[in-house]
Amino acid sequence: MAKKIGLLLFILLIPRIAQAERFEFIHTPGSRYRILSVVDEAVDINGRLSHRAEILNRIAVEVIDAVDGKGQIKATFQTSERVVFDMRNSTQAAPIGFQWSREYDSEFQRDRLGYLTIDPKYFMPTVRNVPVFPDKDLQLLERWSGQGHEMHDFRDTFGIVEPYRIPFTANYIYIGEREWKGKPYPAFSAEYRIASRPPAVTGRVYPVRISGDFFQTVYWNREMGLYIASEEKFDITFEMSNRVRVRYRGTAQSEVVESEIMNRQQVASEIADQIENLGIADVNVRVVEEGVSISLEDIGFHADSAVILPGEEQKLAQIADILKRYPDRDIVVSGHTALAGTAESRMNLSVERARAVADYLLKNNVRSADRIVIRGYGAEKPIADNRTQEGMRRNRRVEITILEN
Repeated sequence: MAKKIGLLLFILLIPRIAQAERFEFIHTPGSRYRILSVVDEAVDINGRLSHRAEILNRIAVEVIDAVDGKGQIKATFQTSERVVFDMRNSTQAAPIGFQWSREYDSEFQRDRLGYLTIDPKYFMPTVRNVPVFPDKDLQLLERWSGQGHEMHDFRDTFGIVEPYRIPFTANYIYIGEREWKGKPYPAFSAEYRIASRPPAVTGRVYPVRISGDFFQTVYWNREMGLYIASEEKFDITFEMSNRVRVRYRGTAQSEVVESEIMNRQQVASEIADQIENLGIADVNVRVVEEGVSISLEDIGFHADSAVILPGEEQKLAQIADILKRYPDRDIVVSGHTALAGTAESRMNLSVERARAVADYLLKNNVRSADRIVIRGYGAEKPIADNRTQEGMRRNRRVEITILEN
C-alpha cells in the first residue's frame, strides 16, 4: 500500500515539477508600483565589527510608455538608514525610524528580456541587467548566464565624480516553484562576483580594490511580468589606500507593491475638513509632488531641543488618528527650523525634531518603522519671512507627507 501511495504521489508531482517556464517582463503604460528593500548589514573594519545598520531602499516606479515590448520607465530611488548597533557608542538609544540619506531620479528603457538602455549619467539603478532571460522556455534546473554591471555613487566618499561601473557575469538557475508569503511563484537563483580596481584619487583615501559575492533567490509573478520579491546574501570588501579593510556583509529582502493612483486633491480636502472639524490650530494641508503634506506649524518644543511640550501631544494624537485612515501609504516626517544659529545646528535640530514626531507616531501604531522616513531640512525650505517673528514662528514646523507611491 505504501508503495502505491508513493507511486501515486510521484505521478501527481511530475507535471508540476517538469513544467517549463518562460520569464519575460511585461510593461503596461500607466502602471505604477514601488519596490521596498530592507538591508540588514554588518560593517567590519580590519576584521572587527564596527556597527550594524538597516538600510531602507524605497523605489517608486512608473511605466510611462511601451513599444514592441520595451518599457520606458521613470523611477525615484530613495535611500534611508538607521544604525541598530554601534560598538563605538555603548549608550545609544533604540533606533527610531529610518533617516533619509539620498534621493535619485532615473529614466531608462527595459526590454522584455530584462536588458536596460540607460544614459550613463544616472547613478540608479545600482545593479543593471539583472535579471536577464533567454528567449525560450526554461526547464527545471536549467542554467543560463548574462552580462551585468553595478554603478556606484562614490562622489561623497571617494571623490569619484562620475558613476563608477563594475562589470560582472551573473549565473542563473530555474529552481521551480517556491513559496513567498504562503503563495507559490516560479523562482530562480542569481549569483555573481565582482572584482575591480578603482582609479587613484589625489588627496584622499580611496579603494584600491573592491571585491564581493552576491546570491539571490527571485520570486516571479507571471501575471505582472515582474518579480514579486527577492532575497539576497552579500559580502563585499573595500581594500583602502591606507591599508584599512572595510567589509560589508548581510542580507537584503525586497518586495514589489502595486500602487493605486492617489486622488491628491480629494485626500487633501478630506484631511483639511477633518482638521477643521477637530479645531486643530496651526495645521495646514497642501498637495505636493510626492503626495499630500500636513504641515504642523509652530509645533511646541522646549527651546533649542527636540523635546515635545506636553500640550502638543493632543494635537499629535489627533493627527495620528487622521493618518490611520490612510494605512496603505508610507509617510515622510520632515523637520524645518527658522533661520537662527549655524547651518549645522539647524540641520541637526530639524532631524531630531522630525525624529521625535516619528517616534510618537511609531509608539501609537500609526505606521511600522520601515514605513516612516525621517528627514531634516534645517532652514532650507522656509514658507514665511524669517525677518519677522511671525515668519520664524511658521518656519519652525514639522511636516508629515503621505506618499502617493
